[in-house]
Amino acid sequence: MKHYLSVKDIDSLPNWVSEARKLKEDPAAHKSLGEGKTICLLFFNNSLRTRLSTQKAAMNLGMEVMVMNFGAEGWQLEFEDGAVMNRGKSEHIKEAAKVVSQFCDIVAIRAFASLTDKEKDEAEIVLNGFVKYASIPVVNMESSTAHPLQALADAITMDEQNSQARPKVVLSWAPHPKALPHAVANSFVEMMQLQDADFVITHPEGYELNPEITKDAAIEYDEEKALENADFVYVKNWSSYSNYGKVLSQDSDWMMTKEKLGKAKFMHCLPVRRNVVVEDAVLDGKQSLVIEQANNRTFAAQVVLKKILES
Repeated sequence: MKHYLSVKDIDSLPNWVSEARKLKEDPAAHKSLGEGKTICLLFFNNSLRTRLSTQKAAMNLGMEVMVMNFGAEGWQLEFEDGAVMNRGKSEHIKEAAKVVSQFCDIVAIRAFASLTDKEKDEAEIVLNGFVKYASIPVVNMESSTAHPLQALADAITMDEQNSQARPKVVLSWAPHPKALPHAVANSFVEMMQLQDADFVITHPEGYELNPEITKDAAIEYDEEKALENADFVYVKNWSSYSNYGKVLSQDSDWMMTKEKLGKAKFMHCLPVRRNVVVEDAVLDGKQSLVIEQANNRTFAAQVVLKKILES
């Protein structure tokens, strides 16, 4: 495997999940694999779980880790070919990616959507700029449209917690005071399309995700109906896709409550706004899997890095 950019780079989700669970049993089993290798983590946006879990995964494999926060530490990058760089941007991606490639063996990138220009966001100029000009493997630590490390961690978590032959999984929109990107929801949908499950997406009208991603997934605008007999409920906010980046509704009735959750397991990628997205009783209850999901971020990243190092 050359890069890990999206869920589509997973050739067999069951095999990857199984391998990740074995790594979890003995995280240092392949420590010699990364000996003498370095990964560079480049953050264009903030992070807690992604930074620490990816760093821990690399360390479990014996790798050295370099971290750079571009917002505070790096030159502002230009991505446009033929640009006349006579304004604020000091360095072009052509040089930056080639320089990074000299210093490390894998580069991981985190760069969020602007939510102002759909075409530009979907072009993934930061991630694809490194893919185009770097000579080393690139890992997506969340881009404008995808968060494949989170989706893989979610798959591991559900595999550990599932007791049904064909579980019912619901992806439910929730209110949020800010406009949030579609990356987590997109990758969760793509991951669920690789699962044998009864999968339903529920949200207010106007919050439909990219139809090229949701494809034939069931969409139910009545949240109560969607949640009936659910085994897993994944709650996440996202802004409008059709009215790009806009907050169309902050309907507090869509907040996840213990009553609405029923007997289902609760999932969220974190960070989460308590008593806005989900009430305390759910997060602090026994049905919440958010801490297990966060823990599995390490082993999702570790199986990805292991496969890149092996190839």
